[in-house]
Amino acid sequence: MSQTILTAALGVFALIAAGLSFVLGRKQGTSTEVARQQAARTTAEDERRRLIGEGEREAESLRKASVLSGKEEVMKQRETWELEARKRRDELVAEERKLVERETGLERRGEAVETRDRELGKRASEMGRREKQVSDRQIELDQLLASERSRLESLAGLTAAEAKQELVRRLEEEAHADAANRLREIRESARRNADREAKKIVALAIQRIAAEHTAETTVSAVSLPNDEMKGRIIGREGRNIRAFELATGVDVIIDDTPDTVVVSCFDPVRREVGRLALEKLVADGRIHPGRIEEVVAKSKKEVEIAIVETGETAAYEAGVVGLHPEIIKLIGRMKWRTSYGQNILSHSVEVAWLAGIMAAELGLDVVMTKRAALLHDIGKVLTHEHEGTHVQLGVEVATRYGENPLVVNAIAAHHDDVPHETEMSVLVQAADAISGSRPGARREAFETYVKRLEGIEKIASSYRGVERVFAIQAGREVRVIVTPDQIDDVRMQTLTEEIARRIEAELQYPGQIRVVAIRETRTVDYAR
Repeated sequence: MSQTILTAALGVFALIAAGLSFVLGRKQGTSTEVARQQAARTTAEDERRRLIGEGEREAESLRKASVLSGKEEVMKQRETWELEARKRRDELVAEERKLVERETGLERRGEAVETRDRELGKRASEMGRREKQVSDRQIELDQLLASERSRLESLAGLTAAEAKQELVRRLEEEAHADAANRLREIRESARRNADREAKKIVALAIQRIAAEHTAETTVSAVSLPNDEMKGRIIGREGRNIRAFELATGVDVIIDDTPDTVVVSCFDPVRREVGRLALEKLVADGRIHPGRIEEVVAKSKKEVEIAIVETGETAAYEAGVVGLHPEIIKLIGRMKWRTSYGQNILSHSVEVAWLAGIMAAELGLDVVMTKRAALLHDIGKVLTHEHEGTHVQLGVEVATRYGENPLVVNAIAAHHDDVPHETEMSVLVQAADAISGSRPGARREAFETYVKRLEGIEKIASSYRGVERVFAIQAGREVRVIVTPDQIDDVRMQTLTEEIARRIEAELQYPGQIRVVAIRETRTVDYAR
């Protein structure tokens, strides 16, 4: 019981102690908070005064800077204004000067205008006086013309209307005659100019190519290392040479010419096969009938390959593509064919070049023209093996291998066997004639060339007063030396034209011929 009371008393005491502790703690916390707030208020007041002071100082510095900036701006504006004012004053002074000068010029012009007005007034009065004189003279002339007209009518027995009709009729007749003469002159000039232009185009085509042709022969020479090789070629009792001639179809000529054997045949292809085979046999040294047949067969294959390569090369040089392989072979065989001593392949390529150049000058189809020109003599390759002319054979070949009908017509018409259907065939014919007739192209053309030179000199020498004549530059120019006592400078101008026209009318020649007349003036005196 007593213990329970003691425990209760201790509890009450603990409660009282806790209440006292709470009250004391609360008082102490309140005083601490008041002290803290007081310190914070003091700190905030100090900070406020510091910020106010810094703001006042910064405001003062900004005010001073603004004042300085304003003063500088005012000074700059004043300087700019002064410069502008000075510039305007200068402009005003210049304008005043110009106005003064303009006023002075206007015054001078005004004086000049017044002077001119006075002169014009004087001229007007003078013109009026002259007009009156002219009108008076016109009246007198009209009266004189009327009297003269009546007198002429009475003398001629015609009225003025009849005389006018007669005059008009005569003028019409004279105009018709002049027109006819003029028309004839125009036609002659056009014909002459057309001939000259055509010759110019042909000459240009000739000058733009450079072709060399050598006269082909019917023999080929084969060099030997020594004369002992001739006996080996002949063989025992001539069996080697007989076997060789039988295999190749050529004739082997062995004579006294040192270190040389001649292979002869009218067929150039077989002659080429024989030459190659003989050269191989000589180089190999083994010459007997079996070896001969083997080498000849190999040489034939090489020649066939060379024929194809030659045809392709010629077509490429002429700018012709798309040819049939058989036509390529025929073109290649042209290399070993000749016509009047002229190589057919070189001739055909040259004709293609010439015809192509002329077609380009005339605005025609250059590719088709070159194709026709390259194939125009292809029939000559077949004349040794087939019947018919080279024109007929060429037409058959071109038709068989699908050539254009225009190309076929050019082949058929290049010797005028059939009519020309296009300008292209005419150009092929002209190019063929140029290539075959130029000096040096064919052996027999030399005589024609000499005759042409003689004809030129004969025409020029036929004129009176011509002392000497020289045809130079392969007949491209003729120089005429005249006698100065018989021909003067005026006559020389007509002489050259007359000679040139006669040459055009009487001779056939490629290109153009220049006629030059030379007159020498001599002054002679004697010292005694």
